[in-house]
Amino acid sequence: MTNLTLALDAMGGDHGPRITVPAALQALRLYSFLNIFLVGNKAEIERYLSQVETAVLRRIEIVHTTEVVTMSDRPAHALRNRKQSSMRLAIELVRDGKAQACLSAGNTGALMAMSKVLLKTLPGIDRPALVSCLPAVNKKPVYLLDLGANVSCCSETLFQFAVMGSVLCEAVDKNASPKVALLNVGIEEIKGNDQVQQAGQLLQQSPQINYTGFIEGNDLFSGSVDVIVCDGFVGNITLKTSEGIARLLVHQLEKGLTKGFFVRLMAKMIAPRINSVLNQMNPDHYNGASLIGLRGIVVKSHGSADESAYLQAISLAVTEAQRRLPQMIEERLESILLDINN
Repeated sequence: MTNLTLALDAMGGDHGPRITVPAALQALRLYSFLNIFLVGNKAEIERYLSQVETAVLRRIEIVHTTEVVTMSDRPAHALRNRKQSSMRLAIELVRDGKAQACLSAGNTGALMAMSKVLLKTLPGIDRPALVSCLPAVNKKPVYLLDLGANVSCCSETLFQFAVMGSVLCEAVDKNASPKVALLNVGIEEIKGNDQVQQAGQLLQQSPQINYTGFIEGNDLFSGSVDVIVCDGFVGNITLKTSEGIARLLVHQLEKGLTKGFFVRLMAKMIAPRINSVLNQMNPDHYNGASLIGLRGIVVKSHGSADESAYLQAISLAVTEAQRRLPQMIEERLESILLDINN
């Protein structure tokens, strides 16, 4: 296996090095080919490295900085004034070819702005999109984009999102022909605003994309499609609502299993199965949103992610780097646009 290097914004998120460093250590033990830059305050990072075996420490390099992008920083302010921040330095390591991917649990808007300026978009891509997974009844992940990087989108941008989502599904899940749908207020061709209608027409003209038409919100988790496309306003609300419902269901199920002696006894007997169900419902199981459409790989973790969830995001970054996702998107988009123009 070819060696791979990731750059981690160790200070990002609600917990900083307390979560990011132990998760990075887990990843290094899991992937023998992996090396990691830990970007952030050296003294804080080293607090979590004192008992680590030498073989693992040799695959870590600390890039020291005391500057951090806060969650309250506006993207433009962070771009102008946080030039030595752990987030920016991690992205620069990708830009300079020293790392194949970077990961941050910090401010999403700042991450988007810095990534777009430092890494640039791929040829033929107007805007990067934020994409992540939803669980489905058939246990296959469903990719939803955009999740908030672009609040409003024209039809051409939605078309580009569909292409990028399709290639991501191919690369990560090895799905040769992902089913792609546009999220809409109805499945009929006459439904939806002009942007969604026109995006549908563009996708119908592209035989390389397995476009299945419109999909409604009540079908998000059915597993009937692999990629669902919408603008960032709709996508962000959809994702946050889904996470809230999932946590409510987990809470209600856990609460219900503690009521009554017989119920507690039965719950104990089938505990492994119950834990499996709870894990599938937990949004942290799908942690890691990819900022795709850039010339480099950027993964965003939940700000509140625990160690296990952050490790999931690291694993996603590793997979995308191994599959050379930006190059795959660039090649596929070029081929699709050539088909349409001919």
